[in-house]
Amino acid sequence: MRYRLTFPSRIHSAIRLPSSKSISNRALIINALAHGRFTPDNLSDCDDTRVMVKALNHEGEDVIDVMAAGTAMRFLTAYLSVTSGTHIITGTGRMRQRPVRVLVDALRELGAQIEYLEHEGYPPLRITGKTLTGQAIRLRGDVSSQYISALLMIAPVLQHGLRLFLTGEVISRPYIDLTLQVMAAFGVRAVWDSGNSLIIEHQSYRSVPFTVESDWSAASYWYQITALSQSGEVELPGLFRNSYQGDSRGAEIFSRLGVGTTFTGQGVLLTKTGRRVERLVEDFVDIPDLAQTFVVTCALLDIPFHFTGLQTLKIKETDRIAALIAEMAKLGYAICEKNGSELIWDGVYIQPQESPVIETYEDHRMAMAFAPAAICCPQLMIAEPQVVTKSYPDYWEDLKKVGVCLQIVG
Repeated sequence: MRYRLTFPSRIHSAIRLPSSKSISNRALIINALAHGRFTPDNLSDCDDTRVMVKALNHEGEDVIDVMAAGTAMRFLTAYLSVTSGTHIITGTGRMRQRPVRVLVDALRELGAQIEYLEHEGYPPLRITGKTLTGQAIRLRGDVSSQYISALLMIAPVLQHGLRLFLTGEVISRPYIDLTLQVMAAFGVRAVWDSGNSLIIEHQSYRSVPFTVESDWSAASYWYQITALSQSGEVELPGLFRNSYQGDSRGAEIFSRLGVGTTFTGQGVLLTKTGRRVERLVEDFVDIPDLAQTFVVTCALLDIPFHFTGLQTLKIKETDRIAALIAEMAKLGYAICEKNGSELIWDGVYIQPQESPVIETYEDHRMAMAFAPAAICCPQLMIAEPQVVTKSYPDYWEDLKKVGVCLQIVG
């Protein structure tokens, strides 16, 4: 199935965003470790969170299928290592190609019992939960922050707590801080010691009421639509200035692309300012999930860019660097890769396809980042649009609410 989208010339609406998937999944794991009497409120209604809820309520099932949910795979691998019972955790074909060795090695060093069932370094895994007695590990800081977060969340229940040494450059620091903030909401204290060392003593999580805020990652697509539209004003309730989420920094970057943000107390109001930079240089090491949005937006606004800190994009739902280069070429933009962690567009155009079909590679963010491109490329089509259910199930319905016409093709 494919969607062809026709956008109105003016966007004026209020959109209720999905809840933060990142916060939801952390709160669910921590609440389970707290043996919580409360269920976190305002949980995300996306595939990844549904998978997490189902897994945590598996009631003795031997096999847990996380589908395409990378966050669930990593967080549950750590959680099951300290939870009684033996379980197999698996996922889609793509999930079984996504590496998990770094996390498994770290957990084994702490005493975890984990076996690879097919290929060394990849799911599926057989995990037998037990008391972990290890208390110190060293991990490269440039690995996925989800590995680090998975270890941090189980740290308080380890027999001797955990001292985690992060070596080299620490990437995606806001996601680590997000994890620590949610842990703190459940009563656990962590200490940054001498820069890149984290100390978490053995302690107990408290079961407390917890409400999840709206998703700044999802907000980025409405910033993008505002930037690309002729005129518009979009209200997004549930977003706040002092957010747990690192992706809230997207608001500042979009201010350089002509979108203003007004915090209203109930959320934010997006308006066009018309003030744009001539070239955008940005390090995405802390906010990798926004990279696709800004690649598409800058190119369509004819703003050359140089984006760095993209090394984790290769191990996401797809190789997002390769996917962006391939799909932007269909729109007539020659994007270059450098060092496996940079994307550059210097204003070089190539012949675009007349009716480009954007492949989504089982990646929700490819669909959502390229859909607004139809404002500038009306013949564009999005293939396999249903992938958005991974993080923003109502994305297409929300587009309809602002007057976007969705035509099913094929």
